[in-house]
Amino acid sequence: MNILELRNIKKYYATQKAVDDISFAIPQGSIFGLLGPNGAGKTTLLRMITGIFYPDSGNIFFEGKKFEPVKDIPFIGYMPEERGLYKKMKIGEQALYLAMLKGMDRHEAMKKIKDWFVKFEMQSWWNKKVDDLSKGMSQKLQFVITVLHEPKLLILDEPFSGLDPVNSNLIKDEIYKLSQKGATIIFSTHRMEQVEEICDRIVLVNKGKKILDGSVKQIKFDCKENIFKVGFNELPKPFENNVFEIVNSKDTFLTVKINERYTPADVLEQFLINKSSIISFNEILPSLNDIFIKKVEDTKLARQFEEV
Repeated sequence: MNILELRNIKKYYATQKAVDDISFAIPQGSIFGLLGPNGAGKTTLLRMITGIFYPDSGNIFFEGKKFEPVKDIPFIGYMPEERGLYKKMKIGEQALYLAMLKGMDRHEAMKKIKDWFVKFEMQSWWNKKVDDLSKGMSQKLQFVITVLHEPKLLILDEPFSGLDPVNSNLIKDEIYKLSQKGATIIFSTHRMEQVEEICDRIVLVNKGKKILDGSVKQIKFDCKENIFKVGFNELPKPFENNVFEIVNSKDTFLTVKINERYTPADVLEQFLINKSSIISFNEILPSLNDIFIKKVEDTKLARQFEEV
């Protein structure tokens, strides 16, 4: 079942097409990456999913039914990239106030706040104000406030911003635990290595349009370029062939790109014919960062041709 589905969503600002006919679905219980460069339309999409904005056309469905903000928002937790905290309010009071706004009763909210504060070593912060916190500390507080009411859909926009490696791992572990308990997570970030590690599926948008959609594993497979890393006991002497070209040579490893008409077996045969002793042979799939850059650049080129 898809917890969220967007169908032909459009949102325009004057002459700017912030979101231009985008459709995608998010399976329940998945960790889903919403990716794109600055100005791609990600924030506008998130604000429509949370009922802050309404689409000019198209439909959003939540748990199979047309999205109704008043009814569905209590089941959604949204952690924006910009801090959404009251700077002069005490941290403990603020966490309690926002939890009760989400429908939690005072006793339940207080218990869960204390549990989270212990887990994140925030007990001594109770009477501090947000103004007194570092960027990383306020990020931890905002995460706790976002997940307190145990939302079905959790939207995290740059959740690791300002965090050191230890606290990044702490938040990451909690994201996995929430997912295992059944929460669906939309994860928006510019850090592709985190997306590759955490997300099951992704959508990549640029200039308001969807340019990539699917599982991380399948996208990497679809974007592969027939590049392999071959390890040897001793690096073979150069020889001419039509099967592959050498992309890189380091220590006792060669990185080769296979020509379109040939297969990995043909590469192995070439080396065996030349009596090279192979100890490893692995395909190199592109990183999400490489795919991201290439797809965004391709989109830019396509738009330039359209304008001409």
